[in-house]
Amino acid sequence: MNASTDQHPGGVPDGGDDATELMTPAEVASMFHVDPKTVTRWAQAGKLTYMRTLGGHRRYRRGEVVELLRESSKDV
Repeated sequence: MNASTDQHPGGVPDGGDDATELMTPAEVASMFHVDPKTVTRWAQAGKLTYMRTLGGHRRYRRGEVVELLRESSKDV
């Protein structure tokens, strides 16, 4: 089973768990008010972990993104 398509038996999508919801680089960039390429650089630097879709695109866990946003707002 692919991590990005977690489903319950019977094919019903696993919804409701925000911590495992996946976000695109553009969605993450929008939260931080940065360019999507910046999010990619953060991932390459190890600030964010990511998964790749079957097409090779990066996806980020919402829970981890929110935690990074909280940590970065403490630094201000």
